[in-house]
Amino acid sequence: MSAKKSIGAARRRSVASEPRERVRVRPLLPDRDLPVVVEPGVEGLDLADWVAGDRSYVEELLASHRALLFRDFPVRSVSDFERFVSAVSDAPRLEYRDRTTPRTTRGERIYTSTVHPPDQRIELHNEGTYWMRWPRLLFFCALKVPAWGGATPIADVRGVYRRITPEIRGRFAEKQMMLVRNYNDGFGLSWQEVYQTEDRGEVEAYCRANDIAFEWKPGDRLRTRSVRPAVRTHPRTGEPVWFNHAAFFHYTSLESGIRESLLAEFGVDGLPYNTCYGDGTPIEDEVADALRAAYAAEKVIFPWLPGDVMLLDNMSVAHAREPFSGEREVLVAMTDAIEGGATAGSAA
Repeated sequence: MSAKKSIGAARRRSVASEPRERVRVRPLLPDRDLPVVVEPGVEGLDLADWVAGDRSYVEELLASHRALLFRDFPVRSVSDFERFVSAVSDAPRLEYRDRTTPRTTRGERIYTSTVHPPDQRIELHNEGTYWMRWPRLLFFCALKVPAWGGATPIADVRGVYRRITPEIRGRFAEKQMMLVRNYNDGFGLSWQEVYQTEDRGEVEAYCRANDIAFEWKPGDRLRTRSVRPAVRTHPRTGEPVWFNHAAFFHYTSLESGIRESLLAEFGVDGLPYNTCYGDGTPIEDEVADALRAAYAAEKVIFPWLPGDVMLLDNMSVAHAREPFSGEREVLVAMTDAIEGGATAGSAA
């Protein structure tokens, strides 16, 4: 080989070795802005090693596209997923403390996705909207894909915000949103499971530290109330985002048969979960319908492939779960905590 050809080959190898040149980036669906797929452009590319080589590029992609789907990388284990999470962020992983569903821990604050009956749908929501500290980054990893269904749909909550009428947005901006929870009434999670303790004092300390009103009822039962903004300001872009569980936990979102049974047993005030305006007045059924319609219009659904990893900007993108049959194992991690006071804006 001539010296000239040798220099040219070396240059090509140098370019190919650059992290940004070693992947392909493309939209997953031709008519939707998210998610964007990141695929290896060279054989045997390790995902965590690639991210570590140029973490800023992943942040750039996430800032531009809000939802990244890493596909066809050799991700086959909890350890592979943990390495990816650590490569993306040095921030401590968040704990599922004030939880609404059971979960299993698979690693250092690596959890299974929501344990929920497989024949039921989990509606679109952002993670931790009723917490005082919630994750900016939300990670998913599909280790086992079910025989049928089990997708994790996503939706841009900036678009959800724009689809909601100014009148409804203004009402929530003025009144905010309240989440009411009842524990140990015979349905739903116990307060011991939710707060991961048997000590009432620890529960009370957590509630005081996180601006949650609480009352103990006879029979070791507990009721809590959390008032939070319905609209938040994105900490990096300043955009208003629809960031709440108002529709998700509203009693009209329950399947009709379950809803009627629970109402007959507990009444509206005794439901395991329900939402109302921050002043305690009911959210009208037609308003809850309008919120669900806005989410549905923004919904993007696609099937998991084994080894898929998804990274979301949690304040921009909601997620859900479709019914499924067969074995499904999707892992979740949360990092980069945002303090509630920093983005408490409620612009209408």
